[in-house]
Amino acid sequence: MAWDTEGTRRRLKDAATAEFAEYGREGTTMTRIAERAGINKERLYSYYGDKNALWEIVLTDELDRLASAVALTGAGLDDVGEFAGATYDYHAAHPELGRLLQWEGLTRGPAADGERRSAHYREKVERFAQAQRDGVLDPELDPAHLVFALIALAAWWQTVPQLAELITGVGGDDLDERARRRAFVVDAARRLAAAR
Repeated sequence: MAWDTEGTRRRLKDAATAEFAEYGREGTTMTRIAERAGINKERLYSYYGDKNALWEIVLTDELDRLASAVALTGAGLDDVGEFAGATYDYHAAHPELGRLLQWEGLTRGPAADGERRSAHYREKVERFAQAQRDGVLDPELDPAHLVFALIALAAWWQTVPQLAELITGVGGDDLDERARRRAFVVDAARRLAAAR
């Protein structure tokens, strides 16, 4: 019987993603990842190396998925709103990403795949800056701060769901509330970025 190498790698990475999201890099063990995947721990090491290497792979892959799913197709006000809305949708469907990013921030070490991630965000910032020069977006806003604010506006609902529920009185599992939150994110993003 042939060994399903790709299936094994995927199960191990899925298990690692869940463990890292729940316990962070420091609190996760390779033994628990292997047990969660139902695979021998030695195979985990042979595929991914040590825990730090696996952490980098997991976080980088999760962020690559986000970047693929949430494209900024333009920099007009509708695009800014839809960028924020798509970011909201992605985080709502993948709440583990917010937890992984929080754990990364808590370690205060260098960001996983920092150079490539920085280049990705600098490209977004430059597109916003160009839209400001073109008179489409408010030129008085720092474009880097604007990109960060839009991502925070969209993602924070799932990053601290308990706070959202305490403030709104409704949980994020309520589909009507989720739609209201998304509509708010899109509208607020457009208003925030609008040229005055």
